[in-house]
Formats: sequence, structure tokens, C-alpha cells
Amino acid sequence: MPTLPGNIQQAASGLRGFDIDQILTAAQAQDFKNAGYDFCIRYVPRTAALAASTNTNLTNTEALAILNAGLALMVVQHTRNEGWSPTAALGTADGQYAVTYASQVAELPQSINIWCDLEVVAANTNAADVIGYCQAWYNAVNAGGYVPGLYVGYGIVLTAQQLYSTLSFKHYWSAYNAEVGIAHRGYQITQHNELQLSTVTPDTQGNAFDPNTIQTDQLGGTPVWLSL
Repeated sequence: MPTLPGNIQQAASGLRGFDIDQILTAAQAQDFKNAGYDFCIRYVPRTAALAASTNTNLTNTEALAILNAGLALMVVQHTRNEGWSPTAALGTADGQYAVTYASQVAELPQSINIWCDLEVVAANTNAADVIGYCQAWYNAVNAGGYVPGLYVGYGIVLTAQQLYSTLSFKHYWSAYNAEVGIAHRGYQITQHNELQLSTVTPDTQGNAFDPNTIQTDQLGGTPVWLSL
């Protein structure tokens, strides 16, 4: 069972946060809080092999440090390199592993958002294949007890109407370079251009992060996160 403390909460409009693809120390998490950030979105892998071979995924220890710093927490799953080919089978596999990692490794409680990162699919990909991937991912994460969300990036093939009417998602996050909106609903998180990590906390490696802002969508929805 998940061991992380905290409360499952609806995010409030106007709060500022960030997503970052590196493990934060307790001191760095506190620096973000001190700089006026309210939430953090961290990454989980697509497969067990990637979990073992990379060191940028959220750990339970890091999650606790983020929460103890006073930051709310959600996670997003790593996407593939530009030009990948989505299928329903891949969506099921990715979604199921997102649940496995979130629950068994990061030990996040159910009922908070896990975000699917949709961007830069292969040229000439059929919309039906993108829809199949996203809906299968949604079904797997929803069956695992988490709340599926969709990060909408560049090069996704789908239209604003397709994003709204052909998928079951009720939580959408706009990339800084998103090309389309979400018909009838809109976005709940807006991502902004990246900033250097050194603007917030000591960093000599040239790392960066993406600022984000919460907003209530046109149907009254906001993200769901874990917070102390």
C-alpha cells in the first residue's frame, strides 16, 4: 500500500508550479517553495527496463522531500522520441506500467492525476491510432485507481474537437508549444517556456525546468494532486 502522507486535493486556479525531469534534493524542493512555487510535476518511466537504466524518475524518498517542502505533487509519464508510432496495445502497456511504478515504487496514493505525455508522433500517423493509444492509456490508468490526464504537445495529429469528443479524459495540460486547444473544455494547466534551474536553486550543470500555471477549465475542472 502507498506510504506517502498527504491529502488528495483539487488544485486551485492561479497556483504556480513546475515540471522537471531530474531528481530533486530536499534542499532544491525547499528552494522552489521559497521562490513561490506551489506544486511539482515529476516523471515516471514507461517500462521496468527504463526504470532500471535511467536516474531521472521520481523515487519515494524524493516524493516525500517534495511534499515536506510544502509542494503539491503529480506525475507525468515519459514520452518517446520524436517520430514514434502510437497503438492501442502500446497505450495499454504504458498505462499499466505508469500505475505499477506510481503505486509500487513512488508509492503514490490513488485518485491523483497521472499525466500521459502526447507529442511528436510519426508523420502521417492516422488519428485513429493516436486515439487508440490515448484511450487505452486512459483505461489502464483509470482501472489502476488513478486519475488520467493528457499533456498535449506539438505534433499530435488530433484536432481540438477530437481531443474532447473521442477521448475520456477530463484533465488536459497544455505544452508551451501546443498547436491546438481542447474544444468545449480548455486546459487546466498551462506550461510556459523553460527556465534555467539556477534561477531558483544552485545548479552548475545547466539543467532546466518548465514553469506551469493552474487554471479552471471551461467546465469547472482543475487537476487533482497530493499535498500535505
